[in-house]
Amino acid sequence: MAGGIADQIVRSVEGVADTVTAPFSEPVIRLGVTGLSRAGKTVFITSLVANLMDRGRMPQLVAAANGAIQTAYLQPQPDDTLPRFNYEAHLAKLTAKSPEWPQGTRRISELRLSLRVQPTGLLSGLQGPRTVHLDIVDYPGEWLLDLGLMDKDFAQWSANTLARMEGRAEAAAFLALLAKTDTTARLDETVAQDLAAAFTAYLQAARAAGYSDCTPGRFLLPGDMEGSPVLTFAPLPAGDAPRRSLGREFARRYNSYKRNVVQPFFRDHFARIDRQIVLVDVLGAIHAGPPAVEDMRATMADILAAFRPGRNAFLSRIFQGRRVEKILFAATKADHLHHSQHPQLTAITQALLRDAKDRADFAGAETAAMSIAALRTTVEDQISHDGRKLDVVRGQLLEGGKQAAFYPGDLPDDPAHLLGPAREGAEKWLDADYSVMDFAPAPLTLKPGDGPPHIRLDKAAQFLIGDRL
Repeated sequence: MAGGIADQIVRSVEGVADTVTAPFSEPVIRLGVTGLSRAGKTVFITSLVANLMDRGRMPQLVAAANGAIQTAYLQPQPDDTLPRFNYEAHLAKLTAKSPEWPQGTRRISELRLSLRVQPTGLLSGLQGPRTVHLDIVDYPGEWLLDLGLMDKDFAQWSANTLARMEGRAEAAAFLALLAKTDTTARLDETVAQDLAAAFTAYLQAARAAGYSDCTPGRFLLPGDMEGSPVLTFAPLPAGDAPRRSLGREFARRYNSYKRNVVQPFFRDHFARIDRQIVLVDVLGAIHAGPPAVEDMRATMADILAAFRPGRNAFLSRIFQGRRVEKILFAATKADHLHHSQHPQLTAITQALLRDAKDRADFAGAETAAMSIAALRTTVEDQISHDGRKLDVVRGQLLEGGKQAAFYPGDLPDDPAHLLGPAREGAEKWLDADYSVMDFAPAPLTLKPGDGPPHIRLDKAAQFLIGDRL
């Protein structure tokens, strides 16, 4: 307890010092980038940095369009203890003669991009250029989900998790093993490891099937903790848990996971973010079916409680630390749709995230939802099919490398036509079939001054950082 109080005092002093010196130092924007698996976090950061350094494709970022940003350059990151986001390697893969998708996010990393900005407005002639640092913090979306565990004890988390697993084919093997296990018996480490392995296999299968809430996140991305007791537990049904029993030990390990894994991440990294983008593969969830859509809706509403949204007022910085001022929910892979369907995708995203967005708006944060593609991989076309014209996109398939025209199906103008069946527990869409394709990155020929092609990346940047430039 004393150590915790001392830690809080030290952090309060650091917060006061940061607040007092901030007006006299170069401004820093800490942008958190996260999303659920396969949402495109690595590509987003790589393309954002490339397009801020070469701003020819950023007309909706006002400071780029009016020339206020004079130059942008990478600098050593401020935190020597974090891995650097490997921007150069990722960009090389995307811009190679035969481009490839870079590996997805598996750990936290950071990158500092410094922007030399000439102030605009009435007094611009009296002021010289200033430097604004953009610190981009990349972290796995699975870790974000873990923040929702902080308010749940082992019994609550177990009950919620087991309830979601009911009826899912991916959970059958784990539930069968759990039914044969006496959780009140004395701890047998072999039994514990078998249960944890079966539960981890379920989480992997559930994620592959399109489900969003797959906690604990480190079970999917264990790193150097793989095989440790802190990752060797599983949800258990309610019941007695005598001393030294499997049930008692799993509850202890769950609490240790929160204390030793989740809390340090929140304290050291997440709580310091003041702008956040959450990337969401809405098209993938729609393709997976109504259960995946409802799971995504509930998940995004839950995890927003981990944010501390609001405005970074002077006193709140001193007494409460930083608060997230702006949160952007971005539906990725907009290039998989013809632009005629982008309004529907944005409307579905807004409705899907309504609970989460309202919670953030109520707390004072500015939020928005939009459809983007950080790297455009397709071109638009129109084909004839069954006597009607279809708006399609064309691109190179990831598997096989062939060129293909793709039409995912008509997204409804009214999002309730999707969210209604999802909330009501429908297993499949009754009147439509929504498809997805995996496209390879297209070979790029970039003009001097142009970054990679994208859809609305400049609009996303304007929302997230435009007011600070």
